[in-house]
Amino acid sequence: MTDAAVLPGFRPTKPRTGDGTSITSTYTDLSKRVREAGLLERTHGYYGWVAAILTVALGGAVAGFVLLGDSWFQLLIAGALGLILTQFAFLSHEAAHRTILTSGPANDRVGRFLANGVVGISYSWWMNKHTRHHANPNRVGKDPDIETDTISFLEESAAEQKGFLALITRHQGWLFFPLLTLEGINLHMISIRSLLSSAKSRARTMELVTIALRLTLYVGVVFWFLPLGMAFAFLGVQLAVFGVYMGASFAPNHKGMAIIPADSKLDFLSKQVLTSRNITGGRVMNVLMGGLNYQIEHHLFPSMPRPHLAKARLMVREHCARLGMPYTETNLLASYAIVVRYLNQVGLAARDPFDCPLFNQLRKV
Repeated sequence: MTDAAVLPGFRPTKPRTGDGTSITSTYTDLSKRVREAGLLERTHGYYGWVAAILTVALGGAVAGFVLLGDSWFQLLIAGALGLILTQFAFLSHEAAHRTILTSGPANDRVGRFLANGVVGISYSWWMNKHTRHHANPNRVGKDPDIETDTISFLEESAAEQKGFLALITRHQGWLFFPLLTLEGINLHMISIRSLLSSAKSRARTMELVTIALRLTLYVGVVFWFLPLGMAFAFLGVQLAVFGVYMGASFAPNHKGMAIIPADSKLDFLSKQVLTSRNITGGRVMNVLMGGLNYQIEHHLFPSMPRPHLAKARLMVREHCARLGMPYTETNLLASYAIVVRYLNQVGLAARDPFDCPLFNQLRKV
């Protein structure tokens, strides 16, 4: 696929297919077939087992932490904890999409407990941000996931970077994964800052108290049980693994896919399919990425439980083939290469037009 551009051969602004059928109506038909196949029905048993396994794993990590005591092997526990907390974050993400339980409020309670109390990140902040992303994936000015942070996802944003940030932006593709080691801290800070700046409410207060208790107890226990240097190393490893795992799971899904101009009008099916990328790998990848590997199906049917996404993929891929609509999927390593290449391509916009060393020498004369 051409990085950050709509593939030739399919015009997403065209309201009808070759036989005169509305693309919007074809999504309605697809949605009906998916529903009739039972792919939107809840899978309580699956999520019960996932939650039970993760709870046992968390308990094992805690037990290992206590038993190891003053030992640098604690860094292995820290790494394992980073993986486990990311898996709990995946569950919270699915609860936010109403995939776990039947009731919306019940899903919210589960998601809020997991996000605020277990992972330590604001559930309401995540809900707001992620809902906007799903409504307008890769749309300029609408998708918060392509807004400029340390990384620039649009050339116009990269061109505005100055000083040290411009230096990072020029090489941001190669720096992407190293920078993800700081993403764990960034997620905690952004979510707390968002809560502090939001309007006062009982829900806001409960989130702040829960997150404060979770972070205080966690950090307090680490520094109580471990020597000072080891405690800092433990937190550093855990947050680094958490940040890299989260970023490496979410980044392959949209980065380097079509960028939608702010004033473009797209039907729902085209908007979701053309901006999303699936990651191959079957059941193992489905567990490792928390269902994010079926990103196209997840965006088309956000409330679909994780175990049903593979079956939906077959239906969606066949549907897109009939429409002549590009359906993008690749393996995990290839997706990372695409992301790195795309970010480096965007980063070119941050370069000094007088970056030629010979010209710089002449300019100083």
